[in-house]
Amino acid sequence: MAKIFCVANQKGGVGKTTTTVNLAAGLAKVGQRVLMVDLDPQGNATMGSGVDKRQLELTIYDVLLESASIGEARVRSEKCGYDVLGANRELAGAEVEMVDIERREKRLKTALAEVQAQYDFILIDCPPSLSMLTLNGLCAAHGVVVPMQCEYFALEGLTDLVNTIKQVHANLNPDLAIIGLLRVMFDPRITLQQQVSDQLKSHFGDKVFNTVIPRNVRLAEAPSYGLPGVVFDPAAKGSQAYVEFAREMVERIKTL
Repeated sequence: MAKIFCVANQKGGVGKTTTTVNLAAGLAKVGQRVLMVDLDPQGNATMGSGVDKRQLELTIYDVLLESASIGEARVRSEKCGYDVLGANRELAGAEVEMVDIERREKRLKTALAEVQAQYDFILIDCPPSLSMLTLNGLCAAHGVVVPMQCEYFALEGLTDLVNTIKQVHANLNPDLAIIGLLRVMFDPRITLQQQVSDQLKSHFGDKVFNTVIPRNVRLAEAPSYGLPGVVFDPAAKGSQAYVEFAREMVERIKTL
């Protein structure tokens, strides 16, 4: 049965999408069966997985409104080695359309239950805001992976996210927990980043992943080629770090 993880952080620009697609590609590289779910109307994770969001006949929008199943809407990214449940601008309208429907926060969970046995990992790329879409992701997930930069404001945003997760855990999804914090865009030469990293470790202990993703130009270039860095340039430091992170994830779920 697949483990379902949200990649979430209420602060924008922290590398959620980069983390989702590179972790998906890294897990595929180490022999895992992966479904990547794009819950962001911008569709960046879809495009970054080598899938053209403009060409998609069915998307997660159709799945949430129950006019299609995941089996019908998913597409295979041959270059990346995993399946994609894509998103495009249509998804922005789903927020409004879902206001009055019943079980609106459990739509994704219900849909994923049908395909869960076909995968080892299901990764959900959440939008930066706490919206009905993010709530669907959090209700469907077993845990949350939080990518964060080692900066002061990132700690502030983390407090908000932890409170949100507690509320969802209490009211909607008792399985939900923080799986771990992933330090991304890390530059060891910057003293502040080292200090924040040490603070994180002392406060969250083993909830902080051992793998650290360095600041890396090749990871930043990869989306313009419609690929995760892990596929675009496997030899880059950032790509190797994500593959290492994928291995750590596989080990970590054995202890959950």
